[in-house]
Amino acid sequence: MNKNLNLQAPAAGERALVLGGGGSAGNAWLIGVVAGLFEAGVDVTNADVIIGTSAGSTAAAQITSATPAELLAATLAAPPPRTAPAGSGGGPAPMRPATNHNHVERLSAIIGAAKDVADMRRRMGAAALDLDAASDGSWSAQWRTTVASRLPSHHWPQQSVQITAVDARTGEPVVFDRHSGVDLVDAIAASCASGLPYRIGDNLYIDGGFRSNAENADLAAGYARVLVLSPFGGKSLQPLAWGTHLATQIDELRARGSRVETIFPDNNSRHIFAFGGNVMDPSMRPPAARAGYDQGKALAARLAEFWH
Repeated sequence: MNKNLNLQAPAAGERALVLGGGGSAGNAWLIGVVAGLFEAGVDVTNADVIIGTSAGSTAAAQITSATPAELLAATLAAPPPRTAPAGSGGGPAPMRPATNHNHVERLSAIIGAAKDVADMRRRMGAAALDLDAASDGSWSAQWRTTVASRLPSHHWPQQSVQITAVDARTGEPVVFDRHSGVDLVDAIAASCASGLPYRIGDNLYIDGGFRSNAENADLAAGYARVLVLSPFGGKSLQPLAWGTHLATQIDELRARGSRVETIFPDNNSRHIFAFGGNVMDPSMRPPAARAGYDQGKALAARLAEFWH
């Protein structure tokens, strides 16, 4: 496997779709927004590149291998499963026994002790490795099964899809694509690993949201039009001075000539994605998907000229 996968923006192109992280509810909201846009005549699944982080990585694989209508119907119809291995990301299963509030407290403590984003990534990786050392080693295989069950296809699409993660041992950011020598399921499982690290061969990875933020919109540099779907609405626990906030990345993209539009949860779903709320709760998926669908339909007319 080639570990030298990251730190290069995609080749310049027309349209980039950025799908941010946001847990199980975030994945449902992303699917809803894409389905609402699609029904109203704006097909964002035909982007020249789709950049997916954590729950957004799952959504990226889903929307490139099934129709938005099929995905929305499945999201609304599927009953929440009773159990699932601890983890994170974008599917219907409960993610971990701990509450999201505890998870946010843990992240806040690590961020507070870090001097910059690179130091934060190293600390996040070290914390994950400590959890791994105390585990029985079975989590990666269990998590892979869970992730695989969420995907309509286990094969990389021919369309360009970029999946973010972080090397748990070095803290270095990683971007997987179909040329990386990594299975799609493994790339997504790594991108969604916000607790224990996910193993691919001899390497261990943690959530792509630790790369810079839950969206990693900077990877869309060079694209003429960039549409960012952010379940967390661009919010971040990191200090503004680090320069990693979504708003900062959008300013930089625009300064380089990109047109950028964003979609954040509106009043009908904003409460679901408040920090400390349980975005891993599978019961939040149907209302998040419905709210996203309504929002996508409502925004389609405004986005049609931008996207087409």
